[in-house]
Amino acid sequence: MTKLPAEAYAILEGRHSDPFHYLGLHNEGDQKVVRAFLPEASNVEAIGEHGETAPLKRIHESGLFAGSLPNGSTRYQLRARFGENVVELDDPYRFPPVLSDFDLHLLGEGTHMRIYDKLGAHPMTLEGVDGIAFVVLAPNAKGVSVVGDFNYWNRRRHPMRVRGIGYWELFIPHAKAGDHYKFDIIEPNGQHLPLKSDPFAFAAEVRPKTASIVFDEMKLPRPRPAPSDINALGAPVSIYEVHLGSWRRQGSNEWLTYRELAERLPAYVKDLGFTHVEFMPVSEHPFDGSWGYQPTGMFAPTSRFGSPEDFAALIDAFHREGIAVWLDWVPGHFPDDPHGLGHFDGTALYEHANPLQGRHLDWGTLIYNYGRTEVVNFLVSNALFWLDRYAIDGLRVDAVASMLYLDYSRPAGEWIPNRHGGRENLEAIGFLRRFNTELFGHFPEATTAAEESTAWPQVSRPVEHGGLGFGYKWNMGWMHDTLKYIGKDPIHRKFHHGDILFGLHYAFSENFILPLSHDEVVHGKRSILGRMPGDDWQRFANLRAYYSFMFGHPGKKLMFMGCEFGQEREWDHDHSLDWHLLEQPKHAGIQNLVRDLNHLYRSVPALHEMDCSQAGFEWVITHDSGGNVFAWIRKGLDAHARCLVVVNFSPNVYYDYRVRVPFAGRWKEVFNSDSAHYGGSNVGNIGGVHTREGAIPELNLTVPPLAAIFLVPED
Repeated sequence: MTKLPAEAYAILEGRHSDPFHYLGLHNEGDQKVVRAFLPEASNVEAIGEHGETAPLKRIHESGLFAGSLPNGSTRYQLRARFGENVVELDDPYRFPPVLSDFDLHLLGEGTHMRIYDKLGAHPMTLEGVDGIAFVVLAPNAKGVSVVGDFNYWNRRRHPMRVRGIGYWELFIPHAKAGDHYKFDIIEPNGQHLPLKSDPFAFAAEVRPKTASIVFDEMKLPRPRPAPSDINALGAPVSIYEVHLGSWRRQGSNEWLTYRELAERLPAYVKDLGFTHVEFMPVSEHPFDGSWGYQPTGMFAPTSRFGSPEDFAALIDAFHREGIAVWLDWVPGHFPDDPHGLGHFDGTALYEHANPLQGRHLDWGTLIYNYGRTEVVNFLVSNALFWLDRYAIDGLRVDAVASMLYLDYSRPAGEWIPNRHGGRENLEAIGFLRRFNTELFGHFPEATTAAEESTAWPQVSRPVEHGGLGFGYKWNMGWMHDTLKYIGKDPIHRKFHHGDILFGLHYAFSENFILPLSHDEVVHGKRSILGRMPGDDWQRFANLRAYYSFMFGHPGKKLMFMGCEFGQEREWDHDHSLDWHLLEQPKHAGIQNLVRDLNHLYRSVPALHEMDCSQAGFEWVITHDSGGNVFAWIRKGLDAHARCLVVVNFSPNVYYDYRVRVPFAGRWKEVFNSDSAHYGGSNVGNIGGVHTREGAIPELNLTVPPLAAIFLVPED
């Protein structure tokens, strides 16, 4: 064998950062020399553009071949023998670069907002040849190769070249959509890492398999849009939170597919009157028990329930019914599975290197390094991806508090202060502001919601005014206080009257969503119904009163699946909801109540138009701690748009209960949670009541036990 240059051995060992410099077509003197690396090939010849052939000599036993191109040719193919098979193939190392110089410029400064159009695996045609362009970020790698179905998972076949600040790329002719693939990465010390899935893959294998799958995103049908202004502050926003894998199962405890869900779930959500649905995370994830909150494939809807086209069909089905779709989005952390983002190029690329910054103690996961330009670009573009490709209407951002505080759930001395010596994660704050600015800038009809459990100021206020820029914030304080109150026996509630009143002191400091989420029905907390005290009748009456209180309270609404019919047991992600309970009138009554509350919330402007404004609320009764009664007025934009809400959290009936109202005349009782239709005792005001004679309009009401009534002025 001829003595080879050093870079030939770099090719053979898979550590050449620019294999195009050696492989492919090169002018050497007056000859055009072709070099090809085809392990397992016994002989290779070059085919000129006019069909003429020339043999290539094996110059290394590992499969390195070289020879002159037939005279006059500027393009070529290769013909290679593998055992008994002879195949003609296009040489990947004769094609031009995939990324343009402008792409590299935008990627370098972190302003490529459609990075998903460039990184990952993309079907394309180069010089008349169909294939797949692969691009991956691995700035500290010594070498990167693509392995997959197209090269029999041989890591030596397709080494990539590096460009810019560490973007490895290669166009592989005749690779196609549907091919499985991963990246073989050599870390700085020369060792091969476990094969890595593509961070930008649009599809993946069903767990426990972890290969990425080439998907032709140009074939993805974009769902129709949701109704305009559906996310507006003045719109009714009532959200049904769903875990797709356990909403309903079939057969031998099998998941419904995206297509099967599309046939059932949107119609159910519409029937119950919800305006929005929120999916718990759908990004690909390896462990069912994480519920999607430990994703490894941020750009791929989980393959558990079908293909990307199937997921798009589910979104379209919701939009066809006029229902907006939000996704639970997880930019706070990721798991350390060896095929994922952790230690991606042999270094802490996506995460912090220091475990005091880079690892969550509670969850055993890795924390993104928000101070790194490429990481912020990755996450922001991922947020835009879901809205761009799938017409998603909003993103609920998980665990924002864990991102904002450097000492989140950390003992003293086990966290690193910021440059000012404080506990605030300045880089995460910058990322969240950038995320919201870009999202609302590109998709002004969309929105975002923060699960932020502390008193961090201005979460849902504009970035230009010093806020984080979210559209909404989950009101975790309201949820904790009110569930604590409703869990008390009514005889003790008078000592906890302030738990109901306190929330109104800050109710308009943010654009709040009132969440009864999945987190409140797991880990020994019991179901919402399971928290209710008393005998069976009182438990259901308490639940009806609590839900009615929620829908009368300022703020948008969110209810986890199963809560709408009074699920008895805690939620279990491995099993369907207990739909058989609807055969019992008391559970069917809860479902009827939620359906009517949603209709009331949507149809009465006073209950939603000023949800997030102090001007839309006025207390009427706050002092009746002994009677466990609260009353307030909700206001709409029109001067006559008013709704009186009276809630009785005691089991007593109150007759001739005097309540002040803003207008004289007849007030119509438009809702009563004690109706027999819901399982109640049918105590009420027989459709309405007139104000008493006097200078100040007042109503003498019959207030039913453990119930809420809503009254509006008649025209």
